[in-house]
Amino acid sequence: MSTGLVHDYLLVMRGAERTFAAMADCWPTSDVYTLLYDPHGTQYKFARHNVTASYLQYLGLRQSNFRRALPLFPRAAESLPVQDHDVIVSSSSAFAHGIRVAPGAAHVCYCHSPFRYIWHERERGCSEVPKAVRPVLTRVLDRLRDWDRRAAASVTRYIANSEVTRSRIQEFYGRDCALIHPPVDVDRFELGEPEDYALVVTEIVRHKRVDLTLEAARRAGQRVKVVGTGPELADLRERFADTAEFLGRVPDGQLDRLYSNARMFIMSNVEEFGIAAVEAQAAGRPVVAAAAGGALETVIDGETGVLVAPGDVEALAEAIRYTDFDSFSPHAAQMNARRFSVDAFKQSLRDEVAKAAGTFSALETPVPVAA
Repeated sequence: MSTGLVHDYLLVMRGAERTFAAMADCWPTSDVYTLLYDPHGTQYKFARHNVTASYLQYLGLRQSNFRRALPLFPRAAESLPVQDHDVIVSSSSAFAHGIRVAPGAAHVCYCHSPFRYIWHERERGCSEVPKAVRPVLTRVLDRLRDWDRRAAASVTRYIANSEVTRSRIQEFYGRDCALIHPPVDVDRFELGEPEDYALVVTEIVRHKRVDLTLEAARRAGQRVKVVGTGPELADLRERFADTAEFLGRVPDGQLDRLYSNARMFIMSNVEEFGIAAVEAQAAGRPVVAAAAGGALETVIDGETGVLVAPGDVEALAEAIRYTDFDSFSPHAAQMNARRFSVDAFKQSLRDEVAKAAGTFSALETPVPVAA
């Protein structure tokens, strides 16, 4: 039997793309399909696979502007030529679960989140566009929601990346699903000597609430280094130039050192999982996070970090100002992070895919997992 792999868009290497890279390692000779593909932006992680992008590739869309083509994505996903495969494993936070597989083929979807802008963050998405455009956007989102429900009904088995995602899949799609936490390359980090800066690693978009983090840090008198880019970067750079340093995207080696030498890592947004918070713990650093979503599964309050009320800038500022971060054990943080290793993820994923396909022996031989 033939296995195909699908991801929404392969333009940069963020948490979802790193997860998909681990998925692709499970089936190293399988074809990969995606709406948009940038080999350089994804650091050539998928170079050994035959990668097929949708016809949207010819529009020249990149990470900075691909959202403009939002209404075109559903049909592009349906057009991906995956029908020669008996098993499809998709990685979706929006459109990849809407592919059209061959009759009788198994489709296993690893869901990072149901598409946030048509479900749980619809109002926020509308607030980010000019008022004159909102009626048109509302109609587009209505059509996308209808399409999304139909797409969900065609998936053989869902796998959620966290409890909050599993709950949303049940609420929005009426589907039960398995739970497998995303993989984190915990072995790449080393302990360092903490310096007096807080670290933020995220896409700089409105729903990530980087503004809340920076405002809280300013009130607490804490310097911040921000890794990431996005449409909110210019505005935040101007507003917080006195307390924050914006580094853009950085190579993995530099990022590893930033984690290891940070006084703390801050994640004020409610994340479905939050890979960066686990990476920070793998580097031995405590995390300050919103007490909701994935942080409830990845951060041990009082032992590997501090959990604060979501959206409360003053509570976050107080946690940054008054917590004794030197009292946290780097080794406890590292041990906690090891629960989310790449090997554990791969084994669990292969097992779930095999269940959906009906037999282990029918699948393409995967890469062995280290003992």
